Amino acid sequence: MAKQTLIVLLPPEQAQALQGTQMFPAHRAYRLGKGGRLFRSNALNARGGLLAVDSQGFEGPAEPGPFCQEILRECGTRGFRGVVCLFGGERNPQLERLIRELGERLSRQKLTVYVPESYGGCSNYARVLVSSAVSGGSLEQRLRDVLAQYGPERVVLFLEKRAEDFPLPSPTGSGTQLTPEALGELMGRLEPSVFFSQELCARYFTYMSRESGGHFVLFDDGETLVKKMEVSQKLGVRWAMGMWEDLG
Repeated sequence: MAKQTLIVLLPPEQAQALQGTQMFPAHRAYRLGKGGRLFRSNALNARGGLLAVDSQGFEGPAEPGPFCQEILRECGTRGFRGVVCLFGGERNPQLERLIRELGERLSRQKLTVYVPESYGGCSNYARVLVSSAVSGGSLEQRLRDVLAQYGPERVVLFLEKRAEDFPLPSPTGSGTQLTPEALGELMGRLEPSVFFSQELCARYFTYMSRESGGHFVLFDDGETLVKKMEVSQKLGVRWAMGMWEDLG
């Protein structure tokens, strides 16, 4: 079984934090701006690893050509080996075009592009970030499905230390996201019995509310993320990625 590479998304101030470890840095110091301009944090002082760019606040327009040129120039200057596109929210046709051309341009230079699963079909050259958070079924089956769709060379487990409060019953299968502080306050107040789900690779507890009835809380910690990595590695997933604040 091949060893799994862990990629850590770092803020600029933590750029040197992984020196001496086996983990691989992705620098969260870039943002996609209007017209497809690439903006970089002045705090970044690093070489090597990956360039991570988000689309927070992006409203368009964006031309793929200039954006790809700026990305390639930055990768060449700083020795980056690829790009992580942290494009959240609903799919955007302009971002789809960027990913399509970026995948082609980077592949010619032997560089790699990583994209959220929602954009996985935009480029056959992209590695696809698949969330570790599942609230039904099993993580193993979820990974088997995406491996069958994209192949082992393209799937990356995206580690998320998520906490969610579900009403019982939960007709939509979705709940309320809990911050670490909210989860800590809830557990401190209820002092619940906590269990581990082998299928979901997550911890959970239940409680009753006078106002809203039964609740099911599903959450992750450092140990559950390690377990999820182990499950994915056994299935042949060669890469895992997560935010610095979730993996610390």
